[in-house]
Order: sequence, then C-alpha cells, then structure tokens
Amino acid sequence: MNALDLLLKRVSSPVLDEPAPTAEQLDLIYRAALRAPDHGGLRPYRFLQIEGDGREKLGQVFVDAARAEQADISEQEVQKLLNAPLRAPLIIVAIASLQPHPKVPAVEQQLAAGCAAHGILLAAFAQGVDAIWRSGAMAFNSQVMTRLGLEANEQIIGFIYLGKARKHRVVPCPQPGEFVQKWGRR
Repeated sequence: MNALDLLLKRVSSPVLDEPAPTAEQLDLIYRAALRAPDHGGLRPYRFLQIEGDGREKLGQVFVDAARAEQADISEQEVQKLLNAPLRAPLIIVAIASLQPHPKVPAVEQQLAAGCAAHGILLAAFAQGVDAIWRSGAMAFNSQVMTRLGLEANEQIIGFIYLGKARKHRVVPCPQPGEFVQKWGRR
C-alpha cells in the first residue's frame, strides 16, 4: 500500500471479527510502533497483548472496577462491561511509561506513546488488519491500571482492538483549510 493512501484512507472499524492478526503481522505492527518520534530515546511506552480468554478476564476487571466505584451498577452495565473486550479477537493496551527526565517532560512522553499507538493502527491497516483505538472510563480507572500491572508512573493511552471489520466504512476527509491558519505573513 502506498504511504499516502495509507494515511488518507485509514479508518476506525468499531466491530471486529476473527481472524486476529498473525504473529508475522503483529511483529510488523510492533516494529512500526517502536518507530514513533521519541525525544531523548526514552521509549516511554509499552504494550499488553490480550487475546483468547484474557478478553473475558479483562471484562471482569472492568466490572470489578465499576462496582468499586458504584456498587449498584445495573445488570445491563455489567453485560456491557463484560462484552466490551469481546468486540475484537485481539486487544493491545497501549501504555505510557513516564520517566523523569530534565529535557523531556511528561507531556512529550505521552505524545510519543500516542504516536506509537498510531503506528499500530497504521501498520495494521497497511496489512489489511482492521482496528479501532478506544479509551473510555476504564482506560482512566486506577483499579484497572493496577489489575493490568501498571506502575505508578504509567497510564493507559488506549485499548486498540484488532481484527477483521464486518463492514468497511468510507469516511470523508475534512478539508485542510478548516484546520489550518497562516500566521506571521503579511
């Protein structure tokens, strides 16, 4: 796939079925993530790969975390949380691992982790693997972070769901003029 086609045509696919990416595809996906811009060469990110029955376990982690905040959540909400990780055959949890550094503030490290996550999406799409990057309340829940083994200096950037789209969407590209302003010229 041509690089510009990749950048201009990638879309998120909210409902994903089997197959999950192959080991070879995942190797390229992770290699692309590791090419993210990274001031200081800190590699301020890491990834958790969740598949198989790990997805059901993640759903239970979500339910436990939600109940810790609100004991009387509805059965409908419980089912929604249990089913959320089952939306795709494979999930990559993108994690920012922030490190003290005199020249690289936390925000730059978070952005590098976000760029790594974007690299995952692009490498997946380039190989015919569909994906969507999701966050939501569970991405910011401290109990979820603890249960997933995150350290105090880490945070979830997002859950990246990977698989095969049931239906491919065509999303129009906004016009650059809507987002670009010239500054400093007369």
